[in-house]
Amino acid sequence: MYTPSAFRENSINTMHDLMHARPLGLLVTHGATGLQASPLPFLLYADEGQWGVLRAHVARANPHWRELSGMTECLIIFQGVDGYITPSWYRSKTTTGKVVPTWNYATVHAWGKPTIIEDAGWLHRQINDLTHAQERSRPRPWSIDDAPADYIATQLKAVVGIEVVIGRIEGKWKMSQNKDEADRVGVIQGLRSPDDPHQNPVVADAIEHAARSKSD
Repeated sequence: MYTPSAFRENSINTMHDLMHARPLGLLVTHGATGLQASPLPFLLYADEGQWGVLRAHVARANPHWRELSGMTECLIIFQGVDGYITPSWYRSKTTTGKVVPTWNYATVHAWGKPTIIEDAGWLHRQINDLTHAQERSRPRPWSIDDAPADYIATQLKAVVGIEVVIGRIEGKWKMSQNKDEADRVGVIQGLRSPDDPHQNPVVADAIEHAARSKSD
């Protein structure tokens, strides 16, 4: 991934936070049938391995998983917050006019060797963990045990597990770090303006966080 130094994120905790917050990863491989990509909800086990371990499940009917056996490496892409940045927000627009539109975004790329797992016990634990991660903040969380056991057993037969030990990870936070403070302030104000069609307060928060991280 092309990453200018101003946008490179080196904090493994920051990258892990994005993967926890935005767990839908795009599994990308290149095999016998060419390039394939499958969006899958992954659960990150940050304390396992050097950079963490990712686990997911895929429909058995999806042919993508059959190409993973024997594959030495796959790529999983996690996309964070993003948004359009109009040059009208830059303070320098009125002084130099040398401004153009851009797009701000955060992303994490994780590489590792995929392993296919068909063990029913492993699949039950993976789906239980994934469900708990998404349901735990609800006032009345749904549990896999709420469904009939025979129904869950049937559903487990229709999926295949995927485990990826992360061997390499890169983070890119393109959040206006290459702009001066005046232009960044203009962008943040524009993103938070309720009257602007491109308002995007979560990106404004990310820009502020990136600026603080750069100054630390």
